[in-house]
Amino acid sequence: MTDFSALHAADRPTDFGGVFRTDLMARALYAEGAGIARCLPAAVAVPASTEDVAALARWAKRTGAALIPRGSGSGMAAGAVGPGVVVDLSRLNGLGPVQLEARRVVAGTGVLRGALDAAARAVGLRFPVDPSSGAFCTLGGMVGANAAGARTLRFGATRPWVLGVRCVFDDGTDAWIHRERPLPTALPAVRRLVQAMEEIGRGVPLAQLRHAGVRKESSGYGLAAALSPGGHLVDVLVGSEGTLALFTEVEVALLPVAGATATVLATFGSLEAATVCAGLAADAGATACELLDRTFLDVASRGGPTGVPASAEAVLIAEVEGDTVSTCGGSLQQLAGLWRQHGAIEIHQAADPAEEHRLWALRHAASPILSQLAPRLRSMQFIEDGCVPPEQFPAYVRGVRATLDRFGTLGVIFGHAGDAHAHVNPLVDTTAPGWRDRVQGILDSVCELTASLGGTLAGEHGDGRLRAPLLGRVWGLEALGAFAHIKDAADPSGVLNPGCKVARPGDVPFDVLRHDPEAPALPAEAAALLAQIEKTRDWGRYRLQT
Repeated sequence: MTDFSALHAADRPTDFGGVFRTDLMARALYAEGAGIARCLPAAVAVPASTEDVAALARWAKRTGAALIPRGSGSGMAAGAVGPGVVVDLSRLNGLGPVQLEARRVVAGTGVLRGALDAAARAVGLRFPVDPSSGAFCTLGGMVGANAAGARTLRFGATRPWVLGVRCVFDDGTDAWIHRERPLPTALPAVRRLVQAMEEIGRGVPLAQLRHAGVRKESSGYGLAAALSPGGHLVDVLVGSEGTLALFTEVEVALLPVAGATATVLATFGSLEAATVCAGLAADAGATACELLDRTFLDVASRGGPTGVPASAEAVLIAEVEGDTVSTCGGSLQQLAGLWRQHGAIEIHQAADPAEEHRLWALRHAASPILSQLAPRLRSMQFIEDGCVPPEQFPAYVRGVRATLDRFGTLGVIFGHAGDAHAHVNPLVDTTAPGWRDRVQGILDSVCELTASLGGTLAGEHGDGRLRAPLLGRVWGLEALGAFAHIKDAADPSGVLNPGCKVARPGDVPFDVLRHDPEAPALPAEAAALLAQIEKTRDWGRYRLQT
């Protein structure tokens, strides 16, 4: 294993043609992402081509240097922050022509999701997977985490939209793994992966490889999808977070742009009523259905009147779409009628784009308020991706509330109600004695709650290094063994994002937290730039451009 403390620019692979830096400033700019972790890498490598990525892989296998792939750094689970060599794949941003008839496009993994979608819309198509980070996350990051978002309710997560991925494997071999082409089993890594999948398929029931009733899942490997009828090795690679191969290109499927959309916002006096109505929205074919919990509404109200009654326990915002304004309006009226019958207090409807935007603005109202609470209170996303069976969603939200109350911590709860998937932002006072113990206590309690409800810790953000040590809380031994088997088959040297998704002995969810007042300081110039990126949400910015 390479002595990372002694890694210098001269240690770069001789056949690598990209940027390779070991100076403190460069390393500091990659020490953080959007999540809570901070870790100073040993070096930063910015490949300019697939050949550069292959050169890094061969070098890592020979030297034992860990490779940590990264796109925009907007991930929440610390999968792109860690010790080793951060591989910034954002410069692999070539975008092929949109194939209108075939409804597909090939793009480099560094292409921003927003740029890909804009290119598709220019010819009447769209990429339907739409996470809230869509303006700045890379396609490679989405594929790595099996990202989802609000419109997963109608269109699913990233996995089914990926037709193929161009992979650089542990030994530097390079090949497309594509649903419509034969597998390149002449490559050792592919052969090992296929064999491991066959062994898992014979020995582990599919029921052990999924959480029954959970509608979104980016935890573990996609073995349940791959081993089900119609499954493919692509299904395992999607969501693997750089632990099985490094991706350099992706081919994705596209959909026609919707003819029209409409939005309905409703307030509810109970979580149970809101959950029932979220299920009705899903059954009615809504593209999205978002929950704003009372905790969210309380924070949002600090910025001014929200128009939501004080008696409201929750708000739902749903979107429907159709071929025409008329059909879309009919769907909206039907959904609003169902919600009235099942307990909605107030309902607001909008079919005009400007009015729709006004209703959806409430969904984003808390973010600027949260940023103003610093430096005393820090929004720390360490229990931010839980997903449970829909019938358990009220119990999950109430359980999270009770946990935050028990540990004397404010928090904001919101999320994708149609999928029973919640995001939680605990607001931690890092000046108070014992704050780290409270963070650990909240994490332990919510893990226990999630497991008791049959849920997953990662609905759409992946396991990363944050959740990898916790997977034993929600996955059985057979599943954990299968995950480790797939990882070993693809990466026997253990150099592809080690500690991400599959924990190593001694790994913990977090070590150095970037908001910890006692954390080792980064260089002032790097810290200022990282703070600016976070404030402006300019995660797609190339870190070394300055």
